[in-house]
Amino acid sequence: MKQRSCDVLVVGAGPGGYVAAIRAGQLGLDTVIVEGERAGGTCLIRGCIPSKAMIHVAQTVQKLAKYAEDGGHQGISLSAPATVDMGGVVAWKDGIVDRLNKGVETLLDKAGVELVHGWAEFMDAKTVRIGDGDGAMTINATHVILATGSVPIELPFMPFSEHVISSRGALDLQEIPKHLIIVGGGYIGLELGITYRMLGSEVTVVEAMDTVLPIFDAELRRPLELALKKMKIKVITGVFAKGVEEDAEGITLLYSPKDAKEGASPERLAADKVLVTVGRKPNSAALGPTGVALDERGFAMVDDQCRTNMRGVFAIGDVANLGEMLAHTASFQGEMVAEIIAGKDRTYAPVGVPAIVFTDPEVVSVGLSPAEAEAAGHPIIVGKFPLGANGRSLTMEAEKTAGFVRIVAREDDHRVLGVQGVGTHIAELVGEWTLALEMGALLEDIAGTIHAHPTMTEMTHEAVLASLGHAIHITN
Repeated sequence: MKQRSCDVLVVGAGPGGYVAAIRAGQLGLDTVIVEGERAGGTCLIRGCIPSKAMIHVAQTVQKLAKYAEDGGHQGISLSAPATVDMGGVVAWKDGIVDRLNKGVETLLDKAGVELVHGWAEFMDAKTVRIGDGDGAMTINATHVILATGSVPIELPFMPFSEHVISSRGALDLQEIPKHLIIVGGGYIGLELGITYRMLGSEVTVVEAMDTVLPIFDAELRRPLELALKKMKIKVITGVFAKGVEEDAEGITLLYSPKDAKEGASPERLAADKVLVTVGRKPNSAALGPTGVALDERGFAMVDDQCRTNMRGVFAIGDVANLGEMLAHTASFQGEMVAEIIAGKDRTYAPVGVPAIVFTDPEVVSVGLSPAEAEAAGHPIIVGKFPLGANGRSLTMEAEKTAGFVRIVAREDDHRVLGVQGVGTHIAELVGEWTLALEMGALLEDIAGTIHAHPTMTEMTHEAVLASLGHAIHITN
């Protein structure tokens, strides 16, 4: 059996793990990273990146459909709507994934990191075994970074099958379903639901809460809810999925209202596929031998430096109990932990973490919403600016989503507390918003910054001016 010792062992090569390994290698630490599938993790291989590729295809198909309508659109006419070959779409998406996967592997190599392919079996907190027999390998490390990520939640009464699929399965379908039912109205379900609706599926969303995307306030959700109605996506809220019945023809979802009487027969809804997107859970089942303390939900318990209760063992990303299960927070934590191991003084204390839903329209939030700011005791002022008053948005037809940018600031000292937006292409603005929060910007700092014209970033400037009472391109 091959044996290997190192300074840093990273388990999991997702957006947290591979960034941690690269940074550790850059800092001169002997680093090994172990990955059971492909470098890049859920986000790159079967989540964020492939889903955004599919969304782009769907938006292109929808745009081409307008050109095929009577009279065309924008002076452009097509004789027939575009046809979609899902095999070709999936192959194109996979090509992007392959390119990025190879890029990650190259970056690891250039940083001097050893990439070991295989599933890590923990023998203790700092020792793992990979493989069996003569090809087995054990790795012992001074420091261990757990970056095992998360997995989709599988409902016990609706196990994944040919017709009951997870988000991973939805990204590899070779045919467009005639009717797709989505159980769960969160960001993953809505992103994929809108994608398949644009590609031609009938889509029904079944959600237990009283609204979709309940993490966002009503004002921010409203343009998306209108878009769902316009796209004829049926949304059924306040109901629980109860199970499915499968046969050769497809699948039937059984569901009941939350207030249904005991013993009442469930409602029935037939479909080709049922996509279950009720959340994700930490991939921590294999951590038992490590002695790492887990909370009641299975997350590794960490402090503000991502340290677990075991000395020299850190947990980052989706497996850690820091609240946000996002690729960008995992990457941030990975870089931070590598620097802590190298002796630098770092802590995880972000002022704002951007949350983005890549629906159409997109929904973006960083920092506090008006209600959250008031609940925290802040006296606030709010400024809004609509996409419909922005020249660049008009040229890209982004204003058709009735979106806006909203600034939340303290009324007394004008410190920016949060920024939200909803609309087509709005996600590309979030960098400035997050930077403003991290730097403790005042409204006057943004108002005094020249924003290029014509760009959508001007809306941030205008929303700030609106909060100060002197917006230029809308009436106060």
